[in-house]
Amino acid sequence: MDEKTLTPTTSPTASLTTSLTAGPTATVDRRLEQRAALKNRHSQGVVKLMGKRDDLRGVHALADFVDESVRWTA
Repeated sequence: MDEKTLTPTTSPTASLTTSLTAGPTATVDRRLEQRAALKNRHSQGVVKLMGKRDDLRGVHALADFVDESVRWTA
């Protein structure tokens, strides 16, 4: 249920029901946003590190993949 369609109330029971109804969806959305932000931050960190340290290329395949992916999309 969308929070915009709910009518405001001062009843503790109604507010608890509202938070429980909207809770799982809001939690999932928040966690997806956190994961996306974390993924971006880690990707940025890998790219910065690989830019500073050329000797790290070829050491870890996933790091090389992330670095190349970001370079191709930039």
